[in-house]
Amino acid sequence: MSANSRLTIAAHALTWIGLYQRRGNEVATSEQIATSVDTNPVVIRRLLAELGKAGLAESRRGAGAGWMLARDLAEITLLDVYRAIEPGPVFALHRSTPDPGCVVGHGIGPAMSAVYDGVEDALRRELAKTTLEDVLRDVLKAA
Repeated sequence: MSANSRLTIAAHALTWIGLYQRRGNEVATSEQIATSVDTNPVVIRRLLAELGKAGLAESRRGAGAGWMLARDLAEITLLDVYRAIEPGPVFALHRSTPDPGCVVGHGIGPAMSAVYDGVEDALRRELAKTTLEDVLRDVLKAA
């Protein structure tokens, strides 16, 4: 099973747009963002569409088309981004109901749910602590 990189790509795209705008540009194209991320512009457009629905990005159509931030980087947390693109839980229980006659099958759901709820809470608390402004600051320090 591979790790999910959607949060990283979404944070990258929004942070890139924020820096691009600070450098005097109004909108960024999906092609420009995709070059930085090293992915296909279609991937960026799909992701930005989700971020747009969540009120984190806005698109402009027609002449001068592209993407811009809907809010300042300091007002967007990683939790905001995560919620926009990963609405479901990180972990899930079985797709089908385990054998209720088996002691493990009967108790695995409640046992794992308790652990997963704690993991989800910790994840959300950590993501809420970091804004995209923090991400940009750290990116620029590393550059």
